[in-house]
Amino acid sequence: QVKLVESGGGLVQPGGSLRLSCAVSGDTMAYYAIGWFRQAPGKEREGVSCISRSDGSVYYADSVKDRFTISRDNAKNSVYLQIDSLQPEDAAVYYCAARRGRCRQPYDYWGQGTQVTVSS
Repeated sequence: QVKLVESGGGLVQPGGSLRLSCAVSGDTMAYYAIGWFRQAPGKEREGVSCISRSDGSVYYADSVKDRFTISRDNAKNSVYLQIDSLQPEDAAVYYCAARRGRCRQPYDYWGQGTQVTVSS
């Protein structure tokens, strides 16, 4: 069973930065595409980024391009989401998810989420 655990969330001032981590266990992470999603109170879950299994292709939602950077370290079984220039609308619970192969729905495994709060 694949398990994902997010970390790195917290309270940040507008304009600040965070790096979220997603630790993957239970299988070889290199086989999986890893996506990041977020959900704010009262809003639907939104896909923000994904990094594929094979060639490391990356994808970003238009709302986060140029501010979010996704990366993976297969040796450490971890995927990272660097968030810069945080804005109040970035506040949400951030989840990572995994599926074998490419970045596409549906994802098979989900983490519990990490809270990102943006406030001065």
